[in-house]
Amino acid sequence: MTRRWHWGVLVLAGVAAMLAWLVSTTMFPHHSLNHDEGVYLQQAAMLLDGQVFLRPPLEDALRPWFFVEAGDRLYAKYAPVPALFFALGELFGAYRLALPGIAAGVVALTALVAREVFGSRVGLLAGAFVLASPLFIIESGVFLPYAPTTLLNLAFAYAYLRADRTGSRRWAAVAGGAVGLAFFSRPYTAVLFATPFIAHALWTLYGGWRAVLSRQAVTAVFGLLGVAITLSYNALVTGSPFVFPYQAFAPLDGLGFGQRRLLGHEIVYTPELALRVNRIVLDLFFTEWVAGGVFGSLLAAAGVTWAARREWSARAAAVAGVFVTVSAGNVYFWGTFNILGNISAPGDGLVSVLGPYYHFDLLVPTAVFAAFAAARGVTLLRTVARERFDPRVARAAVALVVVVSLGGGAVVTAGNAADPVETNLDVTETYETAYAPFEDGAPADSVVLIPDPYGDWLNHPFQVLRNDPGFDGRVVYAIDDRPFAVSNAFPNRSLYRYVYRGAWNPAAGSPSDARLQRVEDVSGAAVTMEARMGVPAAATATTIRVATDGESAYYTAEPTEGAVDLNVSVRDGRVVVAGDVSAVGGESLTVTGQETVRVSAFVQYGGGDGFTYRLSLPVDADGTGVRALSPRVERCANVRACGGAAAYVPSSSRPSVFVTVSMTAEHNH
Repeated sequence: MTRRWHWGVLVLAGVAAMLAWLVSTTMFPHHSLNHDEGVYLQQAAMLLDGQVFLRPPLEDALRPWFFVEAGDRLYAKYAPVPALFFALGELFGAYRLALPGIAAGVVALTALVAREVFGSRVGLLAGAFVLASPLFIIESGVFLPYAPTTLLNLAFAYAYLRADRTGSRRWAAVAGGAVGLAFFSRPYTAVLFATPFIAHALWTLYGGWRAVLSRQAVTAVFGLLGVAITLSYNALVTGSPFVFPYQAFAPLDGLGFGQRRLLGHEIVYTPELALRVNRIVLDLFFTEWVAGGVFGSLLAAAGVTWAARREWSARAAAVAGVFVTVSAGNVYFWGTFNILGNISAPGDGLVSVLGPYYHFDLLVPTAVFAAFAAARGVTLLRTVARERFDPRVARAAVALVVVVSLGGGAVVTAGNAADPVETNLDVTETYETAYAPFEDGAPADSVVLIPDPYGDWLNHPFQVLRNDPGFDGRVVYAIDDRPFAVSNAFPNRSLYRYVYRGAWNPAAGSPSDARLQRVEDVSGAAVTMEARMGVPAAATATTIRVATDGESAYYTAEPTEGAVDLNVSVRDGRVVVAGDVSAVGGESLTVTGQETVRVSAFVQYGGGDGFTYRLSLPVDADGTGVRALSPRVERCANVRACGGAAAYVPSSSRPSVFVTVSMTAEHNH
């Protein structure tokens, strides 16, 4: 029986590992809508390089998402424990190899915890319940901290329960070490999970402290060692053991009611709002994100009731207590508000695609007690059937009920998982389009300028475009706000610009196309941008505006052979426009220092409709010469649509709508 049980657990763990790999590689090959994945993977790379801090050679342009500035150093907002799990995967060949291991561990340890409380059959059923839960399936494929932290919490629970049963101090030490690491990973999560077991430990001390004191002391010592490591890490990175990195990043982002703030997002988090939010999240958890949905949750509730009446113990109470501490404790944490998006539409926000991940630990007691109810229910059904029917009919009746129940649960689970799976696959399809320019990797020895639709951050949203910790890899990614400074910081690398067409909204299928544009860096006594812009035959007029930071000039254009040729030269602090254009008025343009010369060409059709070409030319007129970079080129439905999300991509334009640009420099002789 023991051998068969172990084989059963190995099979469940193996299926979990394969499922995690499949989800990771097919649903999240470019990561999810939660941009924290990039933070943990950046940390993992740093750990492999033996670094706690990043030291970028250029301020601002190289700061990753959720990294804290500390002088000339950067450190992550999060603790490094989840990143350590992911780094172990890279040691074996790929970061993604960590995910199957974590998933297998969660399923196997759930089975072991359930066996400690209710026996082997319940253990296998509990592992299967977790494996079939949509929340587990989705979270097993992403580089987020919830499954790794639950793995540590489960290791603690199993080791603690085994030490309680056997009196082993070794298992007590394992329990303490696991909960200490869980605390280092996510302190509040670990405290909520461990509290019922701490209550159990106090109960055992009350019942006979002499027999258990040394064992419980071992667990406590190793657990407190984890707390000490956490505080030491805090002191290393923030300068104070009692200031966590996330507090240094945003002091009002954390536990508690009242004013809560993370960057530009803030609310007054009242107890009333907290209760409302958590009611919604728990409703979603128990109706959509566990195996069998409502039926699985009702089965777990029946299991708690049945155990309380027939097989209650302090050990069962400790596992059941996780229901209470996790549910109640998250009321005090405003993160539950943030995953909902619009709380008037519970299907909105990250919870709709990644589930209520702050409540991931609730899968453990739900699985244990649902499995207990299922096992006892089958036993009761078998007993009743044998009393009323002959053995063959009784076996057939029980088998029919089990098959119908499993089939119904599978249908409900599949229905609940369908929407988030479909949405995530649609997002991945958009990512495939957006990251197509990097399909074969960025050019060697290059710097790629990246747009910043969500602020001055790398990896937010472009998680796959991450720098090596030493900023010395095949490619360096930098924010496209200070292109001259970036070029100066990496003089021996070729320069590119990543642009895309459409607002960055993968959930809505945008962007629709993307491009990696080679950027020329030219300088001399004068620099000229030579542009040729296509004008369809149906166009009735073309007007051009050329502007610097404080001045503008207007021109009409006469197309030649379906295009307008335009030359924009910068010389001696002045901008000179030539080509197929005639000036309207006598405005002259000047440039001083680093500016952007913007050319907007409106191609008009009858009735006033049309489209706009926008060329944004970075120039540096320092008084001794001129330096310029290839312009950012856009094709916009109208001039107001220009501004970074309307990149000109040749493959997505019809033949009569095109832009070609070249750069030339003149030198004094």
